[in-house]
Formats: sequence, C-alpha cells, structure tokens
Amino acid sequence: MISAYDHCMDLFLTDLHISYFLRMIVACVCGTVFGLERQLRGKPFGIRACLLICLSTTLFVFIGSEVLSVGADSTRVVGQVVTGVGFLGAGAILQKGDLVIGITSAATIWMIAAVGSAIGTGHFGYGIMTTLIAVSAITISRYLERKIARLQNGVHNPSKPVPKPIL
Repeated sequence: MISAYDHCMDLFLTDLHISYFLRMIVACVCGTVFGLERQLRGKPFGIRACLLICLSTTLFVFIGSEVLSVGADSTRVVGQVVTGVGFLGAGAILQKGDLVIGITSAATIWMIAAVGSAIGTGHFGYGIMTTLIAVSAITISRYLERKIARLQNGVHNPSKPVPKPIL
C-alpha cells in the first residue's frame, strides 16, 4: 500500500522535468557570473541579487511558456517581466546634485532579466553567450576607462569636469 507521502511525492516529481532543473542551474550560473562582476567591484547589488533576478525571470518565463502555454499567449509573460524589471532598474538609479548614478546597475538588471528570459524559453546558448559577452564588455570598458585618460572625466570621476567635444 502506498502512503500519502509517497503518493504526493510521485505527483510532485512527475510535474517536474529535467529541463526545469537544467534551466534553473544555468540561470544560477549566469546570475552568479553577473553578481561576481558586480560584487568584486563593490557595486550596490552583488551575487545574491543578480542570481535571484536571473532565477526568478527564468521561472516566470518557463511557467508562461511551458506550463501555462495551453491556450495562453506566453509572450505576455515576457512583456510583464520587462515591465517589472524596468521598475526594479529605475529604483537603482539615483541622482546626487548634477550627478546621476546607477545607470550601469539598472542596465545590468535589464540584461540579467533578458538572460533569464532566454534561459526560461530553453535558449541556453543565447543566455550563456550573452552573459559572457555582457560581463566581458563591462570588464573591458572598465579597463579602458582606467587606462585612457580622456575616459576618466565626467560621470566616472565627478571631481573632473566633462570635457567639451573636439570639433
């Protein structure tokens, strides 16, 4: 005779798919890569926040595209995720006098959600490659900003004025 616990576990496990676990693992890895880049640079949000943004976006999109796809428009879920992430990113932007900070943080939140959306729809390669490209671009641009004197002016160093364009 099967116990109630065994019956519930059988129902639970039949509802879960290997693709779900694979999506969640890939989302955790991609979110952690973004988070490491942010946390190692002392930015306002780090590993936990990036991981949770990527993981939750993946789950929302997976539910919309795989679980609820019978008779439903799964693209509406992605649209709602974009709206929600837009508000989250807007909260990361602050103004201090004439200086606006947090734009890169907001853009990173946006990118993490896009990666989570790609993973959620089963496009693992797009999510992984976009993560590598985005983190590399952030890292390279930071390196260039430190090495090229003209890039050290303005918003990245408020003590130096923004140079006038060369005509």
